[in-house]
Amino acid sequence: MPADLKSLKQDLTRRMDGALETLRKEFAGLRTGRASPALLEPIRVEAYGTEQPLNQVANISVAGPGLLSVQVWDRAVAKAVEIAIRDAGLGLNPQAEGQVIRVPLPPLTTERRNELAKMASKYAEGSKVAIRGVRRDGMEQVKAAEKDKKAPISQDEAKDWSDEVQKLTDHYIKLVDQMLAEKEKDIRQV
Repeated sequence: MPADLKSLKQDLTRRMDGALETLRKEFAGLRTGRASPALLEPIRVEAYGTEQPLNQVANISVAGPGLLSVQVWDRAVAKAVEIAIRDAGLGLNPQAEGQVIRVPLPPLTTERRNELAKMASKYAEGSKVAIRGVRRDGMEQVKAAEKDKKAPISQDEAKDWSDEVQKLTDHYIKLVDQMLAEKEKDIRQV
């Protein structure tokens, strides 16, 4: 139970920042017209008996404007990396050359751009849901502080706290909307 509005606000801000950071990572994995190592980071590879993040079994780099290069550290894992990239649902067709896997990025079709924009919207909505969940927790903490037997807050204080929580939520929802608009613009740019 936070003792004051400042600690409540800090806790909620930290948690909402986490939701934004998750959204940034999800957006980085959405392909736009440019090659970016972040595109392959969410991919997990079946290696050494468990699922590993791709960046823990290989080095990902940009080899050209439409080409990614994946340098696999262990030759035994190269085939699994190639399969993981192909099966990731990103529409990529990797080409293995020993421990180096080249991943050409085909030009995006209008249909694929629309699919990516829908995925971006879905990610943004998930982030908004997470932020609203943090808001709900904050509101519950305000109600609990109001009913606290030892040191209750007044109804006016509870109203002020609730207003602060709502302002914070509105701010973060607006940030999500801005990030989504930028990402959709990036996706649709030819």
